[in-house]
Amino acid sequence: MIAGILIFGLRLYQLQIIKGPELQKQARQQQQVNLRPYIPRRSIIDSNNNVLATDRLVYILDVHPRYFKQTKKEVASLLAGILGNIPAEELSDKFNQRDSGIRIAVNLTEPIAEQIKQLSLDGVDLTPRYVRFYPHEEIAAEVVGYVDTEHRGQAGLELAKEELLEREESSFKIRRSGNGMIMPAEVPDGLVQVEDLRLQISLDLRLQRAARSALQAQMTRYNAKRGAAIVMDVTDGSLLALVCEPTYNPNKYSEYDIELFKNWAVTDIYEPGSTFKPINVAIALDAGIIEPNTTIYDPGKIEVDIWEITNHDYHTEGGNGYLSIAEILQKSSNVGMIKVMSRMDNLNFYLNLQKLGLREKVGVDLPSDTPGYLKSQEEFTALPIEAATASFGQGFSLTALKLLQLHAAIANGGKLVTPHLVKGLVDPARTNFSEAEGRFHWQPTYTTKQVFSPETSRLVLEMMETVVEEGSGKSSHIPGYRIAGKTGTAQKAASWGGYLEGAKITSFVAILPVESPRYAVLVLIDEPRGQFTFGSTVAAPVAKEIMEALISLQGIPPSQ
Repeated sequence: MIAGILIFGLRLYQLQIIKGPELQKQARQQQQVNLRPYIPRRSIIDSNNNVLATDRLVYILDVHPRYFKQTKKEVASLLAGILGNIPAEELSDKFNQRDSGIRIAVNLTEPIAEQIKQLSLDGVDLTPRYVRFYPHEEIAAEVVGYVDTEHRGQAGLELAKEELLEREESSFKIRRSGNGMIMPAEVPDGLVQVEDLRLQISLDLRLQRAARSALQAQMTRYNAKRGAAIVMDVTDGSLLALVCEPTYNPNKYSEYDIELFKNWAVTDIYEPGSTFKPINVAIALDAGIIEPNTTIYDPGKIEVDIWEITNHDYHTEGGNGYLSIAEILQKSSNVGMIKVMSRMDNLNFYLNLQKLGLREKVGVDLPSDTPGYLKSQEEFTALPIEAATASFGQGFSLTALKLLQLHAAIANGGKLVTPHLVKGLVDPARTNFSEAEGRFHWQPTYTTKQVFSPETSRLVLEMMETVVEEGSGKSSHIPGYRIAGKTGTAQKAASWGGYLEGAKITSFVAILPVESPRYAVLVLIDEPRGQFTFGSTVAAPVAKEIMEALISLQGIPPSQ
């Protein structure tokens, strides 16, 4: 007995004194549970505080027929009366498949879940969960994007601005008893108090809706492959509308092809064609190789190396004779532009294109911002045909957003502003503060670079106004308003190096109002089908509808 007592004493000494601290630590770990409350993602709102993306509580409905106290038909009838979209007979058939774990519905709204709870049915389980909800569905999908089942951004701003949309996670520890029951505990002050900052973007939902409607109607009319429409504030690069068609519903993203999740106005490059001619005119004016009153003889066709290049209307109209620079833009003369840019040596022309950032990303806050394509300096300067085709907007590629950024520079006095959507994190509680006084909790900064002189920008803008008043852009004219514009009908480059037979991209870019430029609009429609499919007939009317909506929404007064 004495020996046994000594052995027990030694064991107690070992456990309590020697191993005591370590065992106490293990015991605390076993007794404690790490509790992490659900922290929702920040909402995304438009410039008028309309919610574009938010988290909402939904319910999963599962049934277990083995626990029913009523008959299966009775339960089916009660549930069908609330769900509305599943017949009672179909529910009864499901109940007969197995006796437990039958999933009936997911993402049930709170009002429907509450009605089911009030039935107090045994064997009916409602499991709450949070999901990302996009109340306006397709309207801003290409901008907002979507999150997956793990609540991680997969496209649009949800992906590109994940660090701004996710709130900091918090947790605290609570104790449980030996049988596993949670013991009462004090919740740390402020743990579940979530700040209500929201990500505000420059998009105007009303204008976005109007632009999509106009674009969809024209695409249907011409059975087009796809289309895009963008509206930018030229003073700072903020985007008021950014539409791509076809698109998808982010609430049901799993039902769509992955190709629709990209914003092709940001990701896909194309040869801009005649919409780039005003940019080349600005390069020529800044370089001093032409003056506003310069005239160019246009015979309608020209040979460069071994290639013959003609104007789009040469076979019906012949040559144009002597043209002013404004008339070259009005008639969209390829030959005229070749003669203008041939006054500059190929190397300087190339360096000026580089200066515009054609090989750089535009810096937009969306995923997959794609740089343009411009041949190497050696390739560009080796043959005269390279500069000739570049003079009328072919032989190089850029994104639709890059083209609009360059036209914004013509509108704003020559500054290359950064296209963007994010305005900042806004605190709705600070309603008494102006933006300058700190309504925004955080705001990003965007770069600006001077690429044209203010005088050159003004001259080109006035020339573009004549395109709308007297040239190919007449279909975009709005009585009482001074609008500058340029049409484009470009061939589509093929992967093997040539051009696709019969395939083209029609486009129109507009700036308004000319006397005080504020907005730039770009419309592209890819592969319209039918006769008379040009930028003037397909894209310009859409731009006109968008500008009319913009004038109404922004209260732009008629030009004096």
